[in-house]
Amino acid sequence: MSKPQDLRIRMKFKPKRLFQMRIAGLGFRDGHVLVHRAVHEAFWTFPGGRAEMGETSEETLKREMMEELGVDVSVGRLLWTVENFFHYEGWNCHELGFFYLMDVPPHFPFHPTDIVHRVQDGHELEFKWVPATTAALRALDIPPYFIAEEIESLPTTVRHVVWHDGDLDLKS
Repeated sequence: MSKPQDLRIRMKFKPKRLFQMRIAGLGFRDGHVLVHRAVHEAFWTFPGGRAEMGETSEETLKREMMEELGVDVSVGRLLWTVENFFHYEGWNCHELGFFYLMDVPPHFPFHPTDIVHRVQDGHELEFKWVPATTAALRALDIPPYFIAEEIESLPTTVRHVVWHDGDLDLKS
């Protein structure tokens, strides 16, 4: 069972600054990678969510996938740690991200073009499989954008990335 929302690692500062810790997984099947989005948003992302106090990043990913997909995933190796700086809904965001390989159980639905799963998790989320290619991820608008460039040749060891998406001033 999920812990209360107030345990999620997310801090808001004035004016309109946000820090959060997000854990995401890259699950692959038949040359495709699983992505999701909140239906009210134009962009897609890799499934995951905010870490909670006292929870390891692997525990976060397993919990989030159980909540969102209803399946128990196997968490693989860590691909990237990301200091991600971006602008979202009027907020300047600083996110610490951990991106893992994950195995999605074979009974989870697969279709190469259709939405395969929907769930209500604060907002309505929809999931689909997309080709695990640079071209497909570039076309999809899936931040952080460096992953599109590396999707066809994943790092063999953990890679630390500092990613700035646009012009942000988080210091003043």
